[in-house]
Amino acid sequence: MDRRAAEAAPAVARDAAPVHDVAHVILPPHTPGMRIGLFGGSFNPPHEGHALVCAIALRRLRLDRIWLLATPGNPLKETRGLAPLAARMAATRALMDDPRIVVTDLEARIGVRYTYDTIEYLRKRAPFVRFVWIMGADNLIQFARWQRWRAIADLTPIAAVDRPGATLKASAAKAAHALAPFLMKEADAPLLAAAAPPRLVFLHDRRLDLSSTALRARRADGGVAD
Repeated sequence: MDRRAAEAAPAVARDAAPVHDVAHVILPPHTPGMRIGLFGGSFNPPHEGHALVCAIALRRLRLDRIWLLATPGNPLKETRGLAPLAARMAATRALMDDPRIVVTDLEARIGVRYTYDTIEYLRKRAPFVRFVWIMGADNLIQFARWQRWRAIADLTPIAAVDRPGATLKASAAKAAHALAPFLMKEADAPLLAAAAPPRLVFLHDRRLDLSSTALRARRADGGVAD
């Protein structure tokens, strides 16, 4: 995921193990022609909202797989108190009960810091896979703050899944306006994976009012996170 170097450096140093010979990093199982969604996040902690986004994307985009990219740290969020990467991955795997969802620490293993570099790496390593970038609509609101966000849109189609409180803000966001000429009708969402980027589609479906930030706050207050 995108990272502000100054804020994220401690977390990246703790969790990431850069691999110099990245050509030999083993990717999750895949075959040419597969439609694979890429869903990145800190998952600190993972929750049912993440699982719902995956279920919606699998069904509405007709994907074969989703790769959950657990990041060493998110620069647009506070990184102090971030749980170790291995612990977050274990919790995410325990939550996801669909065999089509694969949790991976790819970014830490190849030592990249930015979403653009992750996608570029995957496109080079798996050029015949049809990747789709998946994000919550709340992330689309701040997408224009990401490193090389326009280049990301040029690399892969994007699906923005509606989130509570983000519906109107996402459609009015800077990135949404920039990508408006490439907006697909929601009814055409199954065609997204085969579409040449840039392409954007909004998915409106069932929503859960959950967030990792709120769950961490409950834990800090002595509550129990569901």
